[in-house]
Amino acid sequence: MVSVYDVKPGFQKLLRPLVKLLARSGVTANQVTIAAVLLSFGAGTWLAIDRGTGSTLPGYVSGQAETVPQILLMIPGVLFIRMALNAIDGMLAREHHMKSRLGAILNEMGDVVSDAALYLPLAWVPVFDPLAVVLVVLLGIVVEMAGVVSVQIGSSRRYDGPMGKSDRAFILGGLSLLLGLGVPLGDGVELILWGIVLLEILTIVQRSRKGLAECN
Repeated sequence: MVSVYDVKPGFQKLLRPLVKLLARSGVTANQVTIAAVLLSFGAGTWLAIDRGTGSTLPGYVSGQAETVPQILLMIPGVLFIRMALNAIDGMLAREHHMKSRLGAILNEMGDVVSDAALYLPLAWVPVFDPLAVVLVVLLGIVVEMAGVVSVQIGSSRRYDGPMGKSDRAFILGGLSLLLGLGVPLGDGVELILWGIVLLEILTIVQRSRKGLAECN
């Protein structure tokens, strides 16, 4: 299935000059990975502390007026920077001989921890369904596990969609942008979150099935 992950090669091409500059400056892949994690923790902590009590705009959720925190406008920017950092650390590792066992661990765990740190605080924001947010995060972890476990059975690391980490970031980033701008979405917020949950379940099945098929 088509995934946002499919556009990664083109994005990496745009980043290559910056990657070369960072390599010449002595920046390591692991440093970039850790920077992405710290960015997510910082943004998530700010969101959890604010909880929509800061600057707000009028919005509409489930047909009722709600206050929509403008702090949500931060999330698309954080996700874009994180996407760039995730691409950069991989390119530094592959193209500038920085691969390491520690780097492999940081890369896989860093993405999962970063997602949890950034997305879980959304459960405290009034316009989001707490249960749906928690399920999105928990199933997101299982999605990545399904991709990694394939390696243990002799398959390749699976990145199949339709709801990988890049797809999830794209949707939640777009949703946060619209809400932060005060766009009335009605029941759309809850429908989108539960849609992500269903697509994550499908992705788990897809990655598991294709991982097994590759071994046969």
